[in-house]
Amino acid sequence: MEILELIDTLEDAIEKGLNIPLAGRCLLDKDELLDIIQEIRLKLPDDLKQAKWVKDERQRILLEAQKEANDIIKTAENKIISMINENEITKRAKEQAEEILSIANKRSKDIKQGTRQYADDVLADMEKIIEKTLATLRENRAAMHEKDKRRLSSQKDDFIPEEE
Repeated sequence: MEILELIDTLEDAIEKGLNIPLAGRCLLDKDELLDIIQEIRLKLPDDLKQAKWVKDERQRILLEAQKEANDIIKTAENKIISMINENEITKRAKEQAEEILSIANKRSKDIKQGTRQYADDVLADMEKIIEKTLATLRENRAAMHEKDKRRLSSQKDDFIPEEE
C-alpha cells in the first residue's frame, strides 16, 4: 500500500530532523512534511475505494455461493422427483439429496465465513493505518503548535521597550 510507504517516508523525515541538544526537540523541514501529508491525503481515497471493492466483492461472492447452493438444491429436488416411484432408488436419492444439501450448506457457510473474515481483516488493516496516520498528524500538529508557542515566547523575552 502506498500510504504505508508514505507513512514510512514521514517517519524517516522526522527521524532525519536536526536534533536540538538539551531541548529534546528537533528541527524538521516543514515543506517536506506537508508534501508527504498531502500525498497521504491524496492516496487515502484510493485505499477507501479498495476497501469498498472488497466489501462489494464479498457480497458478490456470497450471492454467488447462495445461487450455487440453490442450484444444487434444485438439482437434488429434480433428481428426487424423477426417482420417486422406485423404492430403493428413492431411498438412495433422499440420502444423496441430504448429502448434497449438507455439502452445499457447508460450502455456503465456509465461503461466507471466509469472505467475512477477509473483509474484516482488510478493514481492520485500513483502520490501523488510518489510526496511525491520525496519531502522527496529531503529534505533528502538537509539535508545530509547541514550536509556535516557544517562538512567540522567545520573541516576547527579546522585546525590550524603548525608554522615552
